[in-house]
Amino acid sequence: MEFQEMRIVSIDDNENNLFLIEAICLEMNLSVKSFSEPLEALIYVLKNKTDMIIVDYMMPNLNGLDFIKEFRNHNKIAPIIMITAAGDDERVHREAFELGVNDFLSKPVNSTLFKARVINLLTNYKNQILLEDRAKLLQEEVEKATKQLIDREHETLQILGKAAEYKDPETASHVARVSHYSKLLAKEYGLSNEEQDLIFYAAPFHDLGKVGIEDSILLKPGKLDEDEFKIMKTHSQIGYEILKESQSEYLKAGAIIALSHHEKFDGNGYPNGLKGEEIHIYGRIVAIADVFDALTSIRPYKKAWTLEEAINFLEEEKGKHFDPKIVDMFVSNLSEVTKIYNTFQE
Repeated sequence: MEFQEMRIVSIDDNENNLFLIEAICLEMNLSVKSFSEPLEALIYVLKNKTDMIIVDYMMPNLNGLDFIKEFRNHNKIAPIIMITAAGDDERVHREAFELGVNDFLSKPVNSTLFKARVINLLTNYKNQILLEDRAKLLQEEVEKATKQLIDREHETLQILGKAAEYKDPETASHVARVSHYSKLLAKEYGLSNEEQDLIFYAAPFHDLGKVGIEDSILLKPGKLDEDEFKIMKTHSQIGYEILKESQSEYLKAGAIIALSHHEKFDGNGYPNGLKGEEIHIYGRIVAIADVFDALTSIRPYKKAWTLEEAINFLEEEKGKHFDPKIVDMFVSNLSEVTKIYNTFQE
């Protein structure tokens, strides 16, 4: 294994010892930077990449143990060899090990032992770096692959979300606005970033069940009669049945939204007549986003309401059709609502 590129720092207040270590390193084709002043050395190693420290124990101003303690606060893995005198006791060795010393050499330094221990420590250090680099590379590749999978799933969701549009007069812009209104409300409600993402991609499936409604009812230009409306209301259950068995978290959320977005806060909605917080938060959010956008959009059977008219309707339906808390959040973010409305037009 080659070590020429490794940066070794030697610290000893005795210049003869520094020269000896430099000479041995030269024989090993290793580059070493020497310091007789430990404080100067400490400043250097804290500012520059260092692959090995060779440090004397007894030095003025800053002894070897204090030097090691400061260095280990900055670098946890570079190997350290401490040079000790023959008379240094076991306590010094124990404390040095606790601070992070990897090995010891006694004065006078034995060239053979020095070479063996330096090569051993540098080999282990370099292998550790290679393993960490490979682990980091693997993690990056996993993250890249995961992002690609998520991007593909999002693309698939967007394509599937258009399915109902081919039977329903509602537009792609309606779906986009409902998604953005829903994400805005999810954020204001305090849902996590993950749930904000879920509701954004799941909201377009709120009316997926309309694919199961016959065209004579779905596309009828006039008002539906009682029997027709009864059939139309089944689209909530149909959408739920289509999506409920999916393993995708987005489609599971879509199933919840499909089933619950026509429930009303006062219990007079469908299909299950749920009331208040019995209605899943996703359904309560999308109900407001969907109705608001339907009111402010042109339909074959009606003109678009103004934003003010639609907001007034939401206010009137607080506690009846809609969750009052979420209506207040929607109204308090009218500038953002208006931005979404103007951005996603036909």
